[in-house]
Amino acid sequence: MGHGTNRVEDMSSPNNGTATTARDTVLEIHSVCLPPKETAFQKLKKRVADVFFPDDPLQRFRNQTWRNKVILGLQSLFPIFTWGSQYDLKLFRSDVISGLTIASLAIPQGISYAKLANLPPIIGLYSSFVPPLIYSVLGSSKHLAVGPVSIASLVMGSMLSESVSPTQDSILYLKLAFTSTFFAGLFQASLGLLRLGFMIDFLSRATLVGFTAGAAVIVSLQQLKGLLGIVHFTGKMQFIPVISSVLNHKSEWSWETIVMGIGFLCILLTTRHISMRKPKLFWISAASPLASVIISTLLVYLIRSKTQAISFIGHLPKGLNPPSSNMLYFSGTHLALAIKTGIITGILSLTEGIAVGRTFASMKNYQVNGNKEMMAIGFMNMAGSCTSCYITTGSFSRSAVNYNAGAKTAVSNIVMAAAVLVTLLFLMPLFYYTPNVILAAIILTAVIGLIDYQAAYKLWKVDKFDFFTCMCSFFGVLFVSVPLGLAIAVGISVIKILLHVTRPNTSEFGNIQGTQIYQSLERYREASRIPGFLILAIESPIYFANSTYLQDRILRWIREEETRIKENNGSTLKCIILDMTAVSGIDTNGLDAVFELRRRLEKQSLQLVLVNPVGTVMEKLHKSKFIESLGLSGLYLTVDEAVADLSSTWKAHGQP
Repeated sequence: MGHGTNRVEDMSSPNNGTATTARDTVLEIHSVCLPPKETAFQKLKKRVADVFFPDDPLQRFRNQTWRNKVILGLQSLFPIFTWGSQYDLKLFRSDVISGLTIASLAIPQGISYAKLANLPPIIGLYSSFVPPLIYSVLGSSKHLAVGPVSIASLVMGSMLSESVSPTQDSILYLKLAFTSTFFAGLFQASLGLLRLGFMIDFLSRATLVGFTAGAAVIVSLQQLKGLLGIVHFTGKMQFIPVISSVLNHKSEWSWETIVMGIGFLCILLTTRHISMRKPKLFWISAASPLASVIISTLLVYLIRSKTQAISFIGHLPKGLNPPSSNMLYFSGTHLALAIKTGIITGILSLTEGIAVGRTFASMKNYQVNGNKEMMAIGFMNMAGSCTSCYITTGSFSRSAVNYNAGAKTAVSNIVMAAAVLVTLLFLMPLFYYTPNVILAAIILTAVIGLIDYQAAYKLWKVDKFDFFTCMCSFFGVLFVSVPLGLAIAVGISVIKILLHVTRPNTSEFGNIQGTQIYQSLERYREASRIPGFLILAIESPIYFANSTYLQDRILRWIREEETRIKENNGSTLKCIILDMTAVSGIDTNGLDAVFELRRRLEKQSLQLVLVNPVGTVMEKLHKSKFIESLGLSGLYLTVDEAVADLSSTWKAHGQP
């Protein structure tokens, strides 16, 4: 192909192969092709599929009979049908062992976490019965152990207690807890049904590390009430009010409670340490909470006549979960609080549940479907809100025990629920003398593991901005409030995204001598500038939010290059090459900016050349007639071809 032929070719043309200049014996120039022609509907369909259906959920239904499609549909809605047909006695034996093991952990944790949420202890046991049954049918994880968790319990307790007293107005508080759980489930299920799971990605790793650490510290400080035997304690969740409350109520400290608390805390921490060092001894830390509850309850029962200083739970009602749909609060002054609490706790519990499920799935080389998990956890919480349960999700500690105990399927959750059922029906009177201090010790042992200082150190080494986000989340939770601390961290994460979008990277490229490779001059010392050329790479889409900035930044590159040339008596700058390989999209503002940049460069007798625009960018440049205005030597497939072709053209015309 001669040099006078347009280098832009339509993919529908039969001549979309290799193009060359008249000097084809010396240099081969490849065409930059337009993408295949598509209608607006086809483009929209493809874009929607990429955004909402990246996993192509309908792929398995193609070329199937109606009978198979129905079976596959049931398996998609109810994963239990996938593994249920292959279930046998050997799997059941493993699930029974793991289910009973996690039940020994779930019963004391359920009671403890309910108190963390300022709810009656029995609510924690109710929440360890119904939700696991529902998840076992709908969930796609084989190892996720479902129940109350510390972070969601803390957040719910702190947010609701700011407006409603759990002691003075206990009925309203209970209604708001159930209603928050309902809205959390509704929000979670909606995300799954509408395939909007990417929304929870705004909770970055840095945000969660700081948030969970801050929440763990607050939870730990709150347990000083139980460990010290304090009766009157602040309901606030900030560092300073909690410490002040501890110091201002020294007269209420009970040495009997302190001795018992420290003793059992040391036992629990020791067993946890042993299990962490030797995973095969996982059962030691799994059984220690229930063993501690039994031993401490016996101690309190035996010394009850000698001391009244150690407070205990008292009466817990026997029986199954009572219905609570009549307690859902859908009107009134506190409805907004219930919705807000539900959404925040829903996001946190969903993030934890999916993260835990994927962690253990990767260990056993199977896949957890994020959207199915959202729907399973959402329906689980909606049903739970109608059966006297509060917010639940997959617990990391219980799931780790479940995994190490050899769980094979979600039946382990059913076994755990059965053990809780027996407890609810027959064993509740045995918890009458269970001391509150042992619940505080169990919570402390559980939340200490949430302070991941190694992850924070890694953030500091890898990304200082992420570390700053982490610290904002940590100190925000510690000194402001739990929800506001989380909001601050999310806000900073959003600012980080905006900075990347509005202030993208641009870099100057040079040729690595002896090769056809062009890379950053800053990164590669062996890369060198090409006389007469300024080669720039843009590393982001060109949108309305950054088009003006990019235009100004490119003009600044040009001024700096001209200054450098003058100082070094170099060759005159003739051409600006923009490597658009990393420009994944462009809008009308971006097109206007490129038009304006070209106009300014023409006034300075500089040529603008574009290299390797991607399909969608190429299509818009073509439709806007920009390719035509560039001329015949304004578009190339690679930087090397652009430099070689333009250099040979200048030499042919006698230009230096």
